[in-house]
Amino acid sequence: MEPPVTAENVIPSQNVIPSLWDDQKAKALTEPELLLYRSNLLGADLRITNYGGGNTSAKIPTPDPLTGETATVLWVKGSGGDLGSMKLDGFSTLYLDKLEGLKRLYRGLAQEDEMVGYLPHCTFNMNPRAASIDTPLHAFIPYAHVDHMHPDAVIAIAAASRSKELTAEVFGPEIGWLPWQRPGFDLGLKLGEMATSQPNLKGIVLSGHGLFTWGDNSKSCYDNTLRVIRLADAWLAAKTAKAAIFGGQAVAPLDQARRRDIAAALMPAIRGRIAGGKPKVGHFNDSAAVLEFVCAKNARALAELGTSCPDHFLRTKIRPLVLDFSGDLAATIASLDEALKAYRADYGGYYDRCKRSNSPAIRDQNPIVYLIPSVGMVTFAADKATARIAGEFYVNAINVMRGASTVDSYVGLDEQEAFDIEYWLLEEAKLQRMPKAKSLAGQVAFITGGAGGIGRATAEALLAEGACVALADIDGGRLDQAVTELGGKHGKDRVWGTSLDVTHEQAVIDAFAATARQFGGVDILVSNAGIASASPIEDTSLELWNQNISVLATGYFLVSREAFRLMKIQNAGGSMVFIASKNAMAASVNASAYCTAKAAEVHLARCLALEGAPLGIRVNVVNPDAVLRGSNIWSGNWLQERADAYKIETEQLADHYRQRSLLKLSVYPEDIAAAVRFFCTDAPKSTGNILNVDAGNAVAFTR
Repeated sequence: MEPPVTAENVIPSQNVIPSLWDDQKAKALTEPELLLYRSNLLGADLRITNYGGGNTSAKIPTPDPLTGETATVLWVKGSGGDLGSMKLDGFSTLYLDKLEGLKRLYRGLAQEDEMVGYLPHCTFNMNPRAASIDTPLHAFIPYAHVDHMHPDAVIAIAAASRSKELTAEVFGPEIGWLPWQRPGFDLGLKLGEMATSQPNLKGIVLSGHGLFTWGDNSKSCYDNTLRVIRLADAWLAAKTAKAAIFGGQAVAPLDQARRRDIAAALMPAIRGRIAGGKPKVGHFNDSAAVLEFVCAKNARALAELGTSCPDHFLRTKIRPLVLDFSGDLAATIASLDEALKAYRADYGGYYDRCKRSNSPAIRDQNPIVYLIPSVGMVTFAADKATARIAGEFYVNAINVMRGASTVDSYVGLDEQEAFDIEYWLLEEAKLQRMPKAKSLAGQVAFITGGAGGIGRATAEALLAEGACVALADIDGGRLDQAVTELGGKHGKDRVWGTSLDVTHEQAVIDAFAATARQFGGVDILVSNAGIASASPIEDTSLELWNQNISVLATGYFLVSREAFRLMKIQNAGGSMVFIASKNAMAASVNASAYCTAKAAEVHLARCLALEGAPLGIRVNVVNPDAVLRGSNIWSGNWLQERADAYKIETEQLADHYRQRSLLKLSVYPEDIAAAVRFFCTDAPKSTGNILNVDAGNAVAFTR
């Protein structure tokens, strides 16, 4: 399978959507497997449908496990999930005859939601996958295979003021059209009636929503879906080829470096203002499609009309916040408070105008999408993946507006209809079933020495608590490996790496700016980069002394300074944890440079605890001892130097450290990580403290 084509890097009509169907592969698949194959192919291209959006189905004759007789079973994408990545267990399975029988129970639009409660009674073979609200839309179409997609090109036609006429112009008599209606049982009945009464149809456009297509087998359904989308795309391309898109350009995009500098400065300022006790993670997008929109004359007017497809505004809210930016970044940041206040008031007005007697309470009134002329788009959400996906959805919305406003007039979804989906009781019930957020959800941790044993273990611990992690390390190879492995385990959106020498001031400044652009800011700093050396004082060169001070003192200063600056901009507190050493408290023979630099770390932490307290920035220290496993510093001369100092062999060193501890235990990277996690999660009233993790070493007692 080719890599996914994303809405972020494609403007409609740039590329013809290719067929990826492989007859040889398909030949070996069962009917359910063919449905999954088709679903994954369609979902892998965001020009065909957005992440998590759309659904597919197949009506498959199957032996009934109770009677042995053949039953027709509807396999349909279940509630939640994503077509591009789902597995077979992502499909609901329901008896088709029982679904047909529900028509006798239907009492009309006013009681439509109650029909969802009947769907579990139609379940085939005790399948635990919950059926989605779209199930009737597939069940009642009289074809074996059905696709429901949200292609930008088709929605552009569906969201035009002359949607019905344009559908006929583009597709002729083979594609039907239905006016906007919220998905549910009644819409399923109307789809089924139209498809049955007009056997010449190959699909139906839903106004402001999307596309239904079908076929007699999985491949013909897939081919039909692609064919219809290509028709729409080609028609739009011809109509818009010489048009002034979005009214033409009002301002020119800034160069890429400047755009990204602005995003890095602006995102923490926004993030701090919208946290409200629940930190959010950001995503920046300055793709060609976004820049074309935010730099256009009609961008603000179109954005105010809101999105059309319900999947779009469920992810992005009904409309974005367009920021005032004319090149003066300081002025834009200064205007954020008023801009956010106005947006919240507008959203509150929308809620008050549209709420019903049983509507759920108003949710977060802050924007999700921020449009910045000349710069791009920023999105914020509870986690990185959701922020990124929200951005992708708004690119879908941009593409829709691009087509609809060029060939006709773009029409956003009616405000009341939008509200009734956003605050749908069924949607609220889904939100209430979501698992409770983890303790560090929405927070961003920056870890230096992130590819080493302690750094990786700390990343694991913080990722397990829901944080996003920026790993910084001077060893590019180990860094790439750590990012790949941790991303594979915890999600690639949540793990990011930056190559960094902590002794280079500009490199540190750039790394934190890049992290702010990647995630929106920083909440946690784990300063862990280190080296170690041993030498009698008379043999200690100035170069060796300076190297220790540079990495272990100056490096900690540079990193903490940049983290402090970001946390201060965010004005939402923060946590810094320095990984020092037993040697910060206790002198060690032949290690004056190392011990002195480690002592400087501890005192720096104390000073920062004083400065940070009024801002809610906590600074604490973890003092490890003899963490041999996974540590870079023990892979060099340090191992031999410490063994020589104690007049033992290198292989005896681990046991030597264990036996000298009060608890007679070895100390491992995960032990240090547990201490870091404690300071970040369970010790909100702790600052200026030192936690020794050394299995007990009396000379290192802090008091």
